[in-house]
Amino acid sequence: MDKEKVSSGDIVDLHILRRIFQFVKPYIKRFYLLVFLTILVAFLAPAVPLLIQKTIDNYILISNYQGLVHMLFLLIGLLIAQGIAQYFHTYLSGWLGQHVIRDIRIQLYQHLVSLRLKFFDRTPIGRLVTRTISDIETLSDIFTQGVAAIIGDILQILVILGVMFYIDWKLTLISLSTFPLLIISTYVFKEKIKVAFNEVRNAVSNLNAFVQEHITGMNIVQIFSSEQREYDKFVAINEEHKRAHIKSVMYYSIYFPVAEVIQATGIGLLVWYGARGVLYEEVTIGILIAFIMYINMFFRPVRQIADRFNTLQLGIVSSSRILNILDTKEHIPDNGHYAPEKVQGQVAFKNVWFAYNERDYVLKNINFEVEAGKTLALVGATGAGKSSIINLLNRFYDINRGEISIDGVDIKDFDLSSLRANIGVVLQDVFLFSDTIEQNITLGNKDISREKIIEAAELVGARKFIERLPGGFEYNVMERGATLSVGQRQLISFVRAMVYDPKIIVLDEATSSVDTETEELIQEAIGKLMKGRTSIVIAHRLSTIQSADQILVLDHGEIKERGTHNELLTLNGYYSQLHRMQYKEVI
Repeated sequence: MDKEKVSSGDIVDLHILRRIFQFVKPYIKRFYLLVFLTILVAFLAPAVPLLIQKTIDNYILISNYQGLVHMLFLLIGLLIAQGIAQYFHTYLSGWLGQHVIRDIRIQLYQHLVSLRLKFFDRTPIGRLVTRTISDIETLSDIFTQGVAAIIGDILQILVILGVMFYIDWKLTLISLSTFPLLIISTYVFKEKIKVAFNEVRNAVSNLNAFVQEHITGMNIVQIFSSEQREYDKFVAINEEHKRAHIKSVMYYSIYFPVAEVIQATGIGLLVWYGARGVLYEEVTIGILIAFIMYINMFFRPVRQIADRFNTLQLGIVSSSRILNILDTKEHIPDNGHYAPEKVQGQVAFKNVWFAYNERDYVLKNINFEVEAGKTLALVGATGAGKSSIINLLNRFYDINRGEISIDGVDIKDFDLSSLRANIGVVLQDVFLFSDTIEQNITLGNKDISREKIIEAAELVGARKFIERLPGGFEYNVMERGATLSVGQRQLISFVRAMVYDPKIIVLDEATSSVDTETEELIQEAIGKLMKGRTSIVIAHRLSTIQSADQILVLDHGEIKERGTHNELLTLNGYYSQLHRMQYKEVI
């Protein structure tokens, strides 16, 4: 598994930021309200020390009790207003962030399910899970701790500086004499933590991909007794994850104490110079206290900006990854408008060439026609191109050359959903979701009634075993149908195909993994499923296709032989040899 490497770059990518903020448009009024609250909070906070300074100098020191009470109520009112503004600012930024990432996650998932299978052939599923879950969660920090928070911090710093210079410029310069040291340490911290955060995100992505792939393929791990080897790989990847996190923690543990020392030094210089000014009556007690409050208020957002900036950069890195997927144009073009409610079922391949990688053709000049209601069987060794024919008929991939038609209409002229609605596919490896049997049959289609499900289950011989399960059709089959046998999963896939009532049915190795008794049950179900439908059958067991109207023998992507079962036997070629091998006939 290749490790993913992503860098955030040296500066904030404004192009990505602008694209992400396109998702804010549906909530633009709330965004403007958030901007207003950001400005309001930036101005309210610095007003508190100013009021305290006025209270001490103008009322407390001259024992003006009535004025003190008045200022006290004013100060309480200001604090309440600041608290309310801060509450709505925090809530609204979180609300906006969650609504935006909900919309992005929906759009990302909708985009993923529309991509052609070629994209998933080369993209680790764990990495896509990271994009859809972890990266989008990180993206929310752009709104909760990123742009609005940084703007608020910068604005508050500017307001504090303005008030401090207005009150006493000498005290301000003394107070901020250590500020260049903080700027230098903050810049160094920002650069170091940026690298560390990127390593953390890369480690998380690699860890997710590894865990997802190996849990999915756990049967292979155990079959080949490679538990220890895979465990050692996991330990190495997890160690990298731990190392990246500890590295970021180390930078925090260094930076914040250094920042505290720098701030404390600034306060110490302020107290020394301010106390001297008080003694010489150049500075009032109120001003000195206000400046101590201001220096704390000033240094706090400066320290936070470095952290927020890196949080923003992480959000932008995640945004870049998400946008890269959203920008992926690997869709099957869905420009067709032909959408018949039902097709007749005539299928034709004319001079079809196809390659998965644009170079090595897996199908070469394929020509055949299946009349409506007839059965075509595909025979050949693994890799001969049988499954590729099925993939092309469903337009999971597009052909390089030639034409595929249904009822004389090029499948590219079909509306894609209409095309696939008329083709039922039963695969050898039946995939069932962790849900009820009913949901696995209908796939969430509310137009399919329970009565129709029961009727289809009865028809293919699955109703009895389903109703014997706890809860019947409400029985949860667990992930990939782990609690059911291979034959039971296969029968459920037949029911699933039957309820959608397609005119073209595809059976891909539908009985190659079951015992003889189960095969007889499935063969009966197949017979009912194929009745009145155009059928394309892939099978290694020749006994299942002897009655096919036409059999194609494929080898290395080419049709080597074609005809009925008896016709192919008389040719004494590839099919005849395969038949003798299966039935152990003496040559």
